[in-house]
Amino acid sequence: MAITSANQLELLQTAEAVAREKMIDPGLVIEAMEESLARAAKSRYGAEMDIRVSIDRKNGKATFTRVRTVVAEEELENYQAEFTVEQAKQYMADPEVGQQLIEEVPPVEMGRIAAQSAKQVILQKIREAERDRQFEEFKDRVGSIVNGLVKREEYGNVIVDVGAGEAILRRNEKIGRESYRPNDRIRVYIKDVRREQRGPQIFLSRTAPEFMAELFKMEVPEIYDGIIEIKAVARDPGSRAKIAVISHDGSIDPVGACVGMRGSRVQAVVNELQGEKIDIIPWNDDQPTFLVNALQPAEVSKVVLDDEAGKIEVVVPEEQLSLAIGRRGQNVRLAAQLTGLDIDIMTEADESARRQKEFEVRTKLFMDNLDLDEFFAQLLVAEGFTNLEEVAYVEAEELLVIDGVDEATAGELQARARDVLEAQNKAALDAARALGVEDSLIAFEGLTPQMLKALAKDDVKTLEDFATCADWELAGGWTTDNGERIKDDGVLEPFGIELEEAQNMIMTARVSLGWVDIADLEEEVAEEDEAADVEGSEA
Repeated sequence: MAITSANQLELLQTAEAVAREKMIDPGLVIEAMEESLARAAKSRYGAEMDIRVSIDRKNGKATFTRVRTVVAEEELENYQAEFTVEQAKQYMADPEVGQQLIEEVPPVEMGRIAAQSAKQVILQKIREAERDRQFEEFKDRVGSIVNGLVKREEYGNVIVDVGAGEAILRRNEKIGRESYRPNDRIRVYIKDVRREQRGPQIFLSRTAPEFMAELFKMEVPEIYDGIIEIKAVARDPGSRAKIAVISHDGSIDPVGACVGMRGSRVQAVVNELQGEKIDIIPWNDDQPTFLVNALQPAEVSKVVLDDEAGKIEVVVPEEQLSLAIGRRGQNVRLAAQLTGLDIDIMTEADESARRQKEFEVRTKLFMDNLDLDEFFAQLLVAEGFTNLEEVAYVEAEELLVIDGVDEATAGELQARARDVLEAQNKAALDAARALGVEDSLIAFEGLTPQMLKALAKDDVKTLEDFATCADWELAGGWTTDNGERIKDDGVLEPFGIELEEAQNMIMTARVSLGWVDIADLEEEVAEEDEAADVEGSEA
């Protein structure tokens, strides 16, 4: 087949038809044609030649050209596509390296094999253009809901036609009891779009918490308008969910707006989620108050929050315990997901028993170490004293408020406490030295003998060892594994060392060892403060 005037316009017509069918730019189809014709010409004139084809976008005329580039003599490799400055003088005046000689060559006759090869090039280019278009179309739709048509099911995964391509709803992203047949209509959440070798992959979900949030946005105009904000969502897909909402307009009840007249709005979401029960909870910036709301319908007697550990203790009446925990722990698990806290639930009787045990332990501590009778030790505990340090170093006036304690008694108590602490410190320091702790670490400010002993048991025996520690290794912390928060115990955590304090101690050790320049550190801190000020002013 020769590219003659008879079929020149057919090229443009074919390009337009293919572009309309595949919904891609006609220019991409013409570029694919140019490449395929150039490949066919190379098979005729020689594979090493630089043959290029240009198709006129108006009349469809295909122009075949041979391109030769001027190169330095020592760089000449391809004699068909390159020539030296000396050789170029035959064709060009004052040739320079990098210049190109473009000569038109006769169009080629395309045999059956060449035509088939050209067709493959065009199809490949069209497939690539389709994939690029599909990726560009869907990459900005991540986080939105689309309606699709079920095409087939493969190994539990559902292939969904989403209009401009196929997407996959994996089996673990389906709501438990759901099953689909070909041509079923389905509403799904676009969770991720990835560009892969075989083309863009669109991953869908119906179990993602964001899917439920987007459904509420569609059903509740106040959420779409930004008057009501969804602050958190926790789901046990297909069974139960909790959603926390807040209103930015004091005249609008966020819970009532989400429920709708006679429950119409929330019921529409429930129907889409296969009957999933939804608790709509008012958001509160005060975590204990928010947690009480999140544990609905259970009634809570008391909440004790541990900010450092991100943990919270909830006390409920005995008859409310099963309701607070929920079936298979579902209610407390969803509340924990919603608040981001670890929740311990106990009954009033359990809490009373724990408090009684703590009272007994502290009473025994004072009885054994201060040589007190049980009644007097209980008086100290009842006044809030929890350890020997508090008794030894508290202002004497705080001891004088206890019935039967005068100045002489208070002085005697504090003297006994200090004597015991000194003896304990000496024993701990001797033990630390016996374990191999060096003087450089003993002399480091901020570490007590008990801390030194604990560090030695953890094989931290020199200032260099201490300086290489991570802050969480000293103060402890929390890590999340598969959505479950796991406690990491710190060596100095039992002594009340917090994360920020641990960071400062480690940095001080590194500065004293010369590992960190204090001037550089101060400059870095100043830059961070300046950046924070800039962000604050922009906000």
